[in-house]
Amino acid sequence: MEINVDLVRRLINEQFPKWSELDITPVRNGGNDNRTFHLGDYMSVRLPSSKNYVPQVEKEQKWLPILARELSLPISTPIAKGDPNQEYPFPWSIFKWLEGETLTPKNIRDFNQFARDLGAFLNEFQSVNANGGPLAGKHNFYRGGDLAIYDQETRDALDANTDTLNTSLLDEIWNLALSSKFFGHPVWVHGDMATGNILTRNGKLSAVIDFGILGVGDPSCDYVMAWTFFDDESRKEFKRTLNTDEETWNRARGWALWKALITYNWNRRSNKVIAEESYNIINIIQEDYELNQ
Repeated sequence: MEINVDLVRRLINEQFPKWSELDITPVRNGGNDNRTFHLGDYMSVRLPSSKNYVPQVEKEQKWLPILARELSLPISTPIAKGDPNQEYPFPWSIFKWLEGETLTPKNIRDFNQFARDLGAFLNEFQSVNANGGPLAGKHNFYRGGDLAIYDQETRDALDANTDTLNTSLLDEIWNLALSSKFFGHPVWVHGDMATGNILTRNGKLSAVIDFGILGVGDPSCDYVMAWTFFDDESRKEFKRTLNTDEETWNRARGWALWKALITYNWNRRSNKVIAEESYNIINIIQEDYELNQ
């Protein structure tokens, strides 16, 4: 099934004719779970790319308006829901468009201030009442759940790369993450706090988008940018703002390591650019761990 402008146009004409005259254009880097398109100047259309991502639609429709009312920073907010038809078999959403640039190291003014601002957003996000929220599970790829769900594929990645990685040290880091269990009250989890889901304006944090992996559970998975984006000093500012304990920090490091390892393993021979990025993250994780022992 090809999800393109023509399909979106037909869906809009059929279900939302009041918007049928608006321009529709693909969003650059529109995502894998969903395909995203501009609709006019102030809206976006998001369509699940397969049935695996359909549960995200109901979840976003139900919870994002509630969360948006409680947060001081703008987040993705649905304004309409589309229905399946004979041509496209899944529900889909129309969102309010949020202005901003996708986060890069070049478009923020101050790494330390950005670390404080992102940490403050996560603190506020986790303070919103999570009662009744969707517990971490298959619907959000277990973000907020027990990291042990990814134990085997992490160890497989380590075993496959003994020639290029310090696997004994990485095994130590991974085991520490697994042994650092979560016993707190479940809180809201974004699940994919990465540069592609964070917007900036005028060099500062301006919005957080793409809550498809939203869930309720252990917040440590939302802290991976400590190693994937921040430098040594801003990493400390991020941790200080979060005011998190060492057990949570160990699990957060484990989430970052898992993703970097499997990405490196998948791309080592097929995509040198992505593999090098993942390799660099692995090195940052190692260096930070050794420095703070």
